[in-house]
Amino acid sequence: MTVGLTDDRLVRRPLWRDRAFALFWGGQTIGELGTRMSGVAVPLLAAGVMHASVLQVSLLTVLAWLPYLLFSLPAGLLADRVDLRRLMVGCDLGRAALMLSLPVAALVGQLTLPLLYVVVGLSGVLTVLFTVAYKSIVPLLVPADRLVEGNARLTVSQDAASLVGPTVGGALTGLVGAARTFLGTALTFLLSAVTLLLVRPPARDRPAVAGPVSMRAALTEGLRFVRRQPVLRSILACTATSNFFATGTSSLEVTYLVRELRAGPATVGLVFSLGAVGGLVAGTLADRLSRRIGSARVIWVAMAVPGPLYLLVPLARPGWGLALYVVGLAAFSANAVLFNVSVLSYRQRITPPELLGRVNAAFLWICFGTVPLGALLGGAFGSHWGLRPALLVCALGTWSAALFVLLSPLRTMRDFPST
Repeated sequence: MTVGLTDDRLVRRPLWRDRAFALFWGGQTIGELGTRMSGVAVPLLAAGVMHASVLQVSLLTVLAWLPYLLFSLPAGLLADRVDLRRLMVGCDLGRAALMLSLPVAALVGQLTLPLLYVVVGLSGVLTVLFTVAYKSIVPLLVPADRLVEGNARLTVSQDAASLVGPTVGGALTGLVGAARTFLGTALTFLLSAVTLLLVRPPARDRPAVAGPVSMRAALTEGLRFVRRQPVLRSILACTATSNFFATGTSSLEVTYLVRELRAGPATVGLVFSLGAVGGLVAGTLADRLSRRIGSARVIWVAMAVPGPLYLLVPLARPGWGLALYVVGLAAFSANAVLFNVSVLSYRQRITPPELLGRVNAAFLWICFGTVPLGALLGGAFGSHWGLRPALLVCALGTWSAALFVLLSPLRTMRDFPST
């Protein structure tokens, strides 16, 4: 028996040696790098160059995430009906063009805060379409029994980009200016589009979508599926609550680092990069931890255990006190990666393939639909109460999201059923 198991593992080819997955993996790593670079450059451009207020900077976060509330359900319907790879290529090319418009506008003296709002909002719409397609194409590239491994590898790349991207974005902003930094961001989206064009998914075609139904029924079918699944409902409530308060934190963090902790652009990028280490480690160990702790149990463990460390963020001070911020950020990064890898793999496994785009979209609609509201809350609290009290409220709120999975059927389960 032992020899047979060993032989099975020897013939199990590593995912990185699969051409389609390797190209997809590499392209998404490059694209994530650009996203993380712009994530630092946009608020630095607004707060540093345009001297935007706390609320004005928070509005950038609102506009980046509002499209999830407005367009997620139509995006899911589209993803279930078109070629996912071509949809992602189109989104990458569109985002590259939008990023290029910022340095061009700066060159002719037309770079304004309203233009930045338009670019961020339109990029958000394309990101919604891209994200729904991204979460739906993975099961076409990876066998069902290796979804945790595939999602973990992709998440590790995202966190590697989180490790490098903010530092590169902050350094480029300091060296060449925030507007010119978007030339690099545009290049990463173009490279991502090229790799997607080279991907040839194996023959694991999605079943045809059922016959004609009303538009309303088609849009809400993913929501109806989630409503019938108690575990998915608990995960959905947990994720939405966590996102709401975590985005309140993220809408304030650049302003907090620059104005309260007196960090320069390069230091801001370095802080975000170091904070991403927690997610990088969690992503590397996700498959192993899921098997050791249990594929169901790991979900509530990931949400509950790191919570107290979030409180270090509002306790940070200038100088060496920035280390407290880094630890709190790393704890949240580890939680987010381990939680997201586990729940995404479960969702991809139990959802009928012809519904996956709409179920993913339903999750994005609710989970990311709370994000602009959280950003508005963070901006309002930060403006009226001050940055530290607002960050404390957001940290406690993020931790409280664990209650939804602790008080769900997950608490008595170790592993999910195999099917």
